[in-house]
Amino acid sequence: MTPLDRPGAATGPRTDRPWRRRARTGGRRGVPLPLLLPGLLALAFLLLPLLALLVRAPWHSLPDQLTSAEVWQALRLSLVTATAATAVSLVLGVPLAWLLARTEFPGRGLVRALVTLPLVLPPVVGGVALLLALGRNGVIGRWLDSWFGITLPFTTTGVVIAEAFVAMPFLVISVEGTLRAADPRYEEAATTLGASRFTAFRRVTLPLIAPGIAAGAVLAWARALGEFGATITFAGNFPGRTQTMPLAVYLALQNDPEAAIALSLVLLAVSIAVLAGLRDRWMTTTS
Repeated sequence: MTPLDRPGAATGPRTDRPWRRRARTGGRRGVPLPLLLPGLLALAFLLLPLLALLVRAPWHSLPDQLTSAEVWQALRLSLVTATAATAVSLVLGVPLAWLLARTEFPGRGLVRALVTLPLVLPPVVGGVALLLALGRNGVIGRWLDSWFGITLPFTTTGVVIAEAFVAMPFLVISVEGTLRAADPRYEEAATTLGASRFTAFRRVTLPLIAPGIAAGAVLAWARALGEFGATITFAGNFPGRTQTMPLAVYLALQNDPEAAIALSLVLLAVSIAVLAGLRDRWMTTTS
């Protein structure tokens, strides 16, 4: 009996099943019209304001606008405070994300909801809450002032605190999601080999979740760079001390719209450069 005579043997040219053909072609078909039109409208809704900003930009006076001392002062302060706020978010947010993802304790769901509250809380309300907590007459601020002589509102440190308050949830959510996707058995194997929980976290877990931490840090930095409401409420708008780029845009919009457009272009360029430079390495997934 030849192999072709055996039961179940192929007697003709092998034909792939339809699902196999779809798998090889990636399942690409025509886009349904009910999905295509809303998708295109959403794309236009997101891109048209940015295109309008480019179209109406005062390109002839842009060099003079961008070389002024006030612009560079506000830009430098924004970059410094956003970076400091991101550092604070990393130091405090990564351990918090680990607690939410790896430990069980009563009220964990409530804690997670409270951590994400600044995402939906109006920034001005966040600034008022910071004033009531850390202001000179605040719940904690009065003790900082009387015991240590530390005053946080309307200072550069206050800008960092306000930006970290609104930006840290982005980092916590990103890192917690990455921790939940990471296999905890690697940490358990490290502990069985004699490593402490902190050593396992530092030597095993951190390298595994590094892309998630980087993605969360980028999102937190971008959010801190564009923060307005909490900053102006808690830190004020003092040039050279608390006036960041968003505050400078708001102030210029009332007196010099061309300067406001120029400052907006700077923020747009910085945000695009950061996201484009890091997205391919840290913020994409491979199939």
